[in-house]
Amino acid sequence: MAGKIKNYTDDFKKQIVALKQNGKSTSEISREYQIAKSTIIKWVNDYSNSGSFKAKDNRTEEENELIRLREENKQLMMENDILKQAALIMARK
Repeated sequence: MAGKIKNYTDDFKKQIVALKQNGKSTSEISREYQIAKSTIIKWVNDYSNSGSFKAKDNRTEEENELIRLREENKQLMMENDILKQAALIMARK
């Protein structure tokens, strides 16, 4: 079935990374395990960078700051809307 998303365990990903690190080519691994080459490369890069496959563990400082700032901005916009509504209610009295 085309387009179906496969979920792989961390243990399986580690085995694939180990095969690559032991000299097996990305093409060979891709053919043998029917995994996209780009997926294998991503797993190798993620594991090399942080020892983890989780996106959260592989974010840069800038990405973490951007996420934090977006959350803060969302909170401030919500507070601003509440204050505007409160000002309208107080103006009616």
